[in-house]
Amino acid sequence: MPDRPPLPPVPARNEDRLAALRALDVLDTDPEAGFDDITAFVCRMCEVPASMVSLVDRHRQWFKSAQGFDERETNLESSICAYVVLEEEFIEIEDLTQDLRTARNPLVTQEDGIRFYAGAPLRLSSGHVVGALCAVDKVPRKLTDLQRETLVVLARQVTAQLELKQTLAQAETLRKEIDHRVKNSLQSISALTRIQARKATEPNVREALKQVQARVEMVAALHEQLYRTSATNVVDLANFASKVAAILNGTSPPNVQVVVDFERCAVTAEQASAVGVILNEFASNSIKHAFPNDRPGVVRFTGKAGNDASVVIELSDDGVGMGPISHTSGIGLAVIEASVAQLAGSWEPRLDETGTAARLTFPIDDAPA
Repeated sequence: MPDRPPLPPVPARNEDRLAALRALDVLDTDPEAGFDDITAFVCRMCEVPASMVSLVDRHRQWFKSAQGFDERETNLESSICAYVVLEEEFIEIEDLTQDLRTARNPLVTQEDGIRFYAGAPLRLSSGHVVGALCAVDKVPRKLTDLQRETLVVLARQVTAQLELKQTLAQAETLRKEIDHRVKNSLQSISALTRIQARKATEPNVREALKQVQARVEMVAALHEQLYRTSATNVVDLANFASKVAAILNGTSPPNVQVVVDFERCAVTAEQASAVGVILNEFASNSIKHAFPNDRPGVVRFTGKAGNDASVVIELSDDGVGMGPISHTSGIGLAVIEASVAQLAGSWEPRLDETGTAARLTFPIDDAPA
């Protein structure tokens, strides 16, 4: 019966280490260029035919990237990276046939087997070593000081990529949870407002509650649109404004049309949200006051980038003409003023030949390009 190669000893705190590895959520995922670029560079820099990003699991080692090596995983009997995990430090073995840890390794004893190994630990910020970035050759050799230093530095880059992917995934999960809670909260507020409106005996109170309910439902729609539009914090204002117009047209009476004409402009999600609320308030007040007796008309929004890193939005309707934004009062005016303040912008009521008009200007110095 052939002499079986020894299994690498189990590292200290292995259960904690394995939990940290699983938390990365990287095992058995598809190859990625960012990791393949590193192993390809290791091959060139260290002048070896093979390099791997190896993650050491409970009963196997799995390769996130394998340059010059066809297998995606091996058992621990064939793992040399497991010794890097065990010792938590850089390991270089010039001739694998002469080292007691590796002399009987199947990858060494097979025909045309490997003879050289160098591995730098993949050490997480928690301190756990989950694998190694390794360089492998079929002839005995020795790395230069620069090659060793390169392998260690690139191992840190691999670890940084792994932890960055983990952080982004956690942020996305949190974003989805927040979105779910916000939608539930808005739905609850809308339902409670609807119930109170039905119970109200005073017509003015009933009308005010209905306005609140309509605004809450629009905010919910805007929140949903922002969630779908921007997985990051960047929103194309032209695309977002067109979707706001679609929402408004879906709730407007048939005699009123909402039209937008925006230039492409990148703003933050917070800025887009504030703009959406302002457009909604202006349109809601125009629809309510500017087109009596089913008078047909248009609410128009145009937006463009200014010459001083700002956005200029013109808001107007062609209704009965009620002076400079005089129909925007009460709740509507307070909401607009709060949103303008959030944008650190300015709000200018404007005289128009027909209808009502205003200009919104706000800076985008901090908006992503």
